[in-house]
Amino acid sequence: MHKITVMSKPGCHLCEAVMEVVQRVVGLRAAVLIEEIDITQELSLMEKYGEEVPVVLVDGVERFRGKVDPGKLAQLFYDDPAMGLTGIA
Repeated sequence: MHKITVMSKPGCHLCEAVMEVVQRVVGLRAAVLIEEIDITQELSLMEKYGEEVPVVLVDGVERFRGKVDPGKLAQLFYDDPAMGLTGIA
């Protein structure tokens, strides 16, 4: 099973938007665990990411920073990326 980790902070509207995109692209269609981590709860994460959230890791590898390209995210999980984009506007 794959794992998507979204580094975020409370009140971050970009973080909320990224979580919505991740959920819509892979949440219901791929075998994936989606985890959101509040970086304000750990000093080392605050030092690493600071104001640069959201940051999206896929299987521990940073793939997106600031926003998520739905098409590129779908390419990571589907043989036919259009499968993950159904209903994405």
